[in-house]
Amino acid sequence: MYLCATIHILTIRHMNLFDIIIIALGLAMDCLAVSIACGIVFKRFILWPSLRIAFFFGFFQGIMPLIGWYAGNSFSGYISSFDHWVAFVILLILGIKMIIDYFKEKKISSKDKKLNPWKLSVILTLAIATSIDALAVGLSFAFLDFEPYLSAFIIGSITTLISLFGLIIGSKYCCRFRIPAELLGGIVLIGIGIKILLEHLFF
Repeated sequence: MYLCATIHILTIRHMNLFDIIIIALGLAMDCLAVSIACGIVFKRFILWPSLRIAFFFGFFQGIMPLIGWYAGNSFSGYISSFDHWVAFVILLILGIKMIIDYFKEKKISSKDKKLNPWKLSVILTLAIATSIDALAVGLSFAFLDFEPYLSAFIIGSITTLISLFGLIIGSKYCCRFRIPAELLGGIVLIGIGIKILLEHLFF
């Protein structure tokens, strides 16, 4: 979705508010999926950790296009050649570890597990992995006439709201249907990594 939006916008020299919103929604879809997985792990909606996840997802999704814009098109070919592999490897490792932890069936709380959305290190890793594409999109902004800081704020804000929505949906869905949280969360992360890789290789 975001790729199509970017291609459309690259056909013009000026980006309006609607164009920025469309790109923001496209970029936020991966964060939405990951947020749903995190909500499933939580099993119920908990305000503070949910707000923390939504904030960091929105922050990195907003700051990455700015970084890409500052970098300009001089690095665009270099970054686009491996950004999808970085995201894929990170999400694959996290997903596999979640699945392994599920099958170990250790009798410990989710707060004590090495891989869980309670930990800031995991949140930051997920936030960076899902925002790498935003960095590549930001590189294309160097060719356009737009307000970079306002655009970053809009992208970050929309991602934050969508991520919070995903956390609410994931937590309620898990509680109602008793889904094995770690197993489904791992599958979701691996699926997102594969999707990112396929999008870059074939589209």
